[in-house]
Amino acid sequence: MLSDAHDPRRMRIEKERRRSDRYPLVIPIHLKWPNLVGEPLSAHAQGKEANLHGGLLEFMEADQYPAEGTEAELTNLVSGHKTKARVSAIRRSATGAPLGVAVELLPPNEEFWGLSFQLKRTTGELLKLEHGIKAGEIDAYVLREFRDAVDHIRKTAWAVQEWQERQVQKRDTATVIPLLVTERIRRGTQLYEALTADLKSHAIRPDAGEIAALFHAIERLYEELKQLN
Repeated sequence: MLSDAHDPRRMRIEKERRRSDRYPLVIPIHLKWPNLVGEPLSAHAQGKEANLHGGLLEFMEADQYPAEGTEAELTNLVSGHKTKARVSAIRRSATGAPLGVAVELLPPNEEFWGLSFQLKRTTGELLKLEHGIKAGEIDAYVLREFRDAVDHIRKTAWAVQEWQERQVQKRDTATVIPLLVTERIRRGTQLYEALTADLKSHAIRPDAGEIAALFHAIERLYEELKQLN
């Protein structure tokens, strides 16, 4: 009879979990778990990296850690989401001091880690798709549109992570808004240049119904921009 440690199916699953892409995070987490005699313990930690199957938690000024194999309840203090998890390993320094606790989510749940993780994961999947597209034959116009969309998602994901990190660190989150406005201006300029190229190449039909709405929107934007001078 095979033990769990030598079960081929379990070994394959564990290998897949380790290979699952991990993403850096700064998420405040609250843990509750029972000690060896069933008494409830709790601590605050920060999620430092995560994937679909689990993550690495760095404890905040805690003198007690759950043992390996312990099941705990995790609460994401940003979103309020709760989930069950199992402690799979204790990361230690060369001197033996605990550095973090690796946990396995029960069951795997990407929503628990929040929007920042989901954006990062989506961005990662899109970048993988882009590499696959480059290897095949695809129209340059379509590829350019895809790259622009991925770039916009990547910058938005970075802004979301920056906001969450500042919130956790009790720093001013209002300064993230100008970063998003700057990205919107960059994206608007990029779209203007793309539309100009489309007009010059006659890719836009003169009778397109959206042209009138676009023209009026540009007029309104122009009037607002004049007020800045």
